[in-house]
Amino acid sequence: MLTQALINGLLLGGLYGVAAVGFSIVWGVMGIVNLAHGSFIMLGAYVAYFAFSELGIDPFMAIPAAMLLLFMMGYALQVVCLNRVMRTNPMLSLSLTFGLDLVLINVAMLLFTTDFRLVNTAYSGQALRFMDATVPYDRLATFSIAVLLAGLFFWFLRHTRPGYAILATALDRQTVPLMGINPSRVYALTAGLGAALAGGAGCLASMVFPISPTMGISFLGSAFVVTILGGVGSVEGAVIGGLLYGLVQSFASYFLGVSYQEVVAFSVFLAILVLRPQGLLGRQFYG
Repeated sequence: MLTQALINGLLLGGLYGVAAVGFSIVWGVMGIVNLAHGSFIMLGAYVAYFAFSELGIDPFMAIPAAMLLLFMMGYALQVVCLNRVMRTNPMLSLSLTFGLDLVLINVAMLLFTTDFRLVNTAYSGQALRFMDATVPYDRLATFSIAVLLAGLFFWFLRHTRPGYAILATALDRQTVPLMGINPSRVYALTAGLGAALAGGAGCLASMVFPISPTMGISFLGSAFVVTILGGVGSVEGAVIGGLLYGLVQSFASYFLGVSYQEVVAFSVFLAILVLRPQGLLGRQFYG
């Protein structure tokens, strides 16, 4: 069953990775720890659920709609609120995103109740056999799409003009205006893309986890740990950190029991934080 633990860890780690990419890039570019990121994931999961339950649309096919909706929400949040406060005390940005997180959770409770909801497609429960392990089709597809989304975002940052602007702003926020780059627009684009990735991650999470208004809380904690492990602002670091986090959880559950998986995972997180504070692939961002 060791092979099963390895496969489970990798499949779960891919989801953790894409859930952390948007969180990591927003933190790296703007220096903002977006505490509403978990709620964005939760909203993406509800988009997938209602697209499936009300319209009969496969949750994977709902990813573009969820990403577009969350992009507009993240973009608007940055333009209307965060751009106004991020030049002042950083605690204001932290407090603002924390308040938004509480608002989104409570609005979701009012609209959707606190009942757990599940997405059960025609292929849910079906799996293929690999050696002595079982690989569910839905989790394999979730992993594949998660890696694809992270890869596309990595390509976007390094092969498009908006991507170059985001990277340049992350490296030196004071100099980029001299190069004709408007930091406020870059921040809004970054926030929108981070939220869009969260929405995509939410759709994928709907295939693996029960959906509820508070599901984003655990994802926020995972995104924070994965970001520190991989390095703030690093897309590839977030993916590697997610895979590492998923493997540590899976092997801890296999060898020690489910109750120990979080303890061991956070112990690894603390060790990385002490030994290599910038993370595995992190770079020094400055402003």
